[in-house]
Amino acid sequence: MFVTSLIPSPLAVLLTLLSVWALIGVAGLLRPRSLTLTARRLFPLGAICGLAIAAIAAASLWSPAERLTLHVGLPDLPMHMRLDALSSFFLFLLGAASAGISIFGAGYFRSGQGTPPGLLCLQYHIFLASMGFVLLADDAYAFMVAWETMALASYFLVTAQHQRAEIRRAGFLYLLIAHLGAIGILLSFGVMQGGSWLFTFDAMRAATLPAGWAAAAFLLALFGFGAKAGLVPLHVWLPEAHPAAPSPVSALMSGVMLKTAVYGILRVTFDLLGNTEWWWGLVPLALGLFSAIFGVVFAAVQTDMKRLLAFSSIENIGIVFTAFGLALIFQGVSLPALAALALVALLYHSLNHAFMKSLLFLGTGAVLHSTGERNLGRLGGLIHRMPWVAWLSLVGALALAGLPPLNGFVSEWLLLQAFLFSPGVPRTFINMLLPLGAALVALAAALAAYVMVKFYGVIFLGQHREPALARAHDAGKLERIGLGWLAAGCVVLGLFPARVVAILGTVVEQLTGASLPRTAAPWWLLAPLAERQASYSALVFFGVIAVMVVATALVVRVLYHGRAQRVPPWDCGFGGLNARMQDTAEGFGQPIRRLFGTFFIVTRELPSPFDNAPRYRVTVEDRFWRSLYRPLGALVQRAADAITWVQQGRIATYLIYSFVTLVALLALVL
Repeated sequence: MFVTSLIPSPLAVLLTLLSVWALIGVAGLLRPRSLTLTARRLFPLGAICGLAIAAIAAASLWSPAERLTLHVGLPDLPMHMRLDALSSFFLFLLGAASAGISIFGAGYFRSGQGTPPGLLCLQYHIFLASMGFVLLADDAYAFMVAWETMALASYFLVTAQHQRAEIRRAGFLYLLIAHLGAIGILLSFGVMQGGSWLFTFDAMRAATLPAGWAAAAFLLALFGFGAKAGLVPLHVWLPEAHPAAPSPVSALMSGVMLKTAVYGILRVTFDLLGNTEWWWGLVPLALGLFSAIFGVVFAAVQTDMKRLLAFSSIENIGIVFTAFGLALIFQGVSLPALAALALVALLYHSLNHAFMKSLLFLGTGAVLHSTGERNLGRLGGLIHRMPWVAWLSLVGALALAGLPPLNGFVSEWLLLQAFLFSPGVPRTFINMLLPLGAALVALAAALAAYVMVKFYGVIFLGQHREPALARAHDAGKLERIGLGWLAAGCVVLGLFPARVVAILGTVVEQLTGASLPRTAAPWWLLAPLAERQASYSALVFFGVIAVMVVATALVVRVLYHGRAQRVPPWDCGFGGLNARMQDTAEGFGQPIRRLFGTFFIVTRELPSPFDNAPRYRVTVEDRFWRSLYRPLGALVQRAADAITWVQQGRIATYLIYSFVTLVALLALVL
């Protein structure tokens, strides 16, 4: 008994490890311009810390909820911490994904790239620690402090190369949307307090809200967390911030930070509010489906590889919120098994996306460092010069395309199963809409595969489009380790889906009380509801592929060995094939621009027949910029101009303003 009391609790250990992350960042300031200290020593140490967090969080998935009070912050307002299955899952996601990103960053970061290495180390690890504290916070005060710290740290990371005006603009836009979302979250917490002065989540769980106020709290939370997640139409910061940030930061923001928003909306809806209405789910379902189609369509027409991945993140967040909306509908109409299935698909896709998208962002970072190019029109043939990056990125591309037996297929398959098993919903209106939702998810998955063919084919296959690409070099040892770690995660999550679903089912059951039905399926077969209805075995699928490849190789070796001759192919007498005859990124995107023309504002710059250097350029613009954000910006500017008269420049006038404000506050109190 005495020995047991000396063993620290998982929550205490996790808080200590998060503090270690912050201390690692502070240590970077000891020698702020030393790349050896920051990148080569502190970043690997941060990766080890991430592995430890992932291991402890995984071990805590089955443990009961644990609480701890930190007497820090404001007087009489301590910070409350809580570790349960939901926070353990997202802490595992944070630790596992950040381990690969950090070890890649140890080999990626160079000196002379904007922010000094030591300061970048501080911002990076404060960003990691603040995300962890968001996942453990158990009161509104601690949550908002961690949330705003996360936003500020990521803003400074986005603007690491702040010498460039476009990067400063991207950072400002990101910070603006982040603070608008924070206002929505803060107002949601205020509504859930139910008129009391208690800021703890326990008080919000115990509060009984009228239906209207509960719906208002949900919609405010959806707005706030949707802004951070990049849900359309609050997505505009995402394709601007990701190209501006260093690639490891882009990987961390897309793969991990977006999931803190997913965690937040799950925490508010299923934990703090508790009683949900079925119609709540229609809003995130519609926004999620539109975001999925919108994101993948815009990804298909991009010529910048990082902007392509940014729009792909919008598509994947759309899939996550589609599953969230579906779960709310099923929960509201008393179909707990289907609600659990939709939530399992949500959590599975969140975990998958953390590994897939982080892997691809890091792959683009390696390409960018090696070639100095991120324009798809100037790349090509890099599989010959960068084989490690090419083959490991192929794993991420196939996974993001949703091809079995990798992990991206499993979560999308589970979501489609939730749609296909839904005719039992006792609402005729919903039964009419859900088949359309399933069709849109299938369309988004097909277009995602199209986008990945474009992404991988243009960058790595074919011939070099620029002579300088012949001097490209492969990633270094630390970068390969980071890429390999994330690629291994994609493979493991894809090959053992039944075990992963069982673990996620435990998380969902602790969160909502709903569970997947027990089936007699063997460990290698995934049958989420009933084996006779639908089942999938990644190992069997992988085994069939392996047998076919080996059999084909043996047949070619035995039957044709010594008979085959390698000769130049017949090309109709024309031998002038070169890189200009390959499909370009613009060529890949042209069919999508034609089919989904209503999504875009397309501007074409056409050459004249008399131009000595003819140039053809196509610019694709987001309609939300022109129809929503530009008019809104102009309105805000006019309102600001209209009240500039209050700035008199006189101290006496400002003192009068303060006096009138104090009188008004006293009148309200009395």
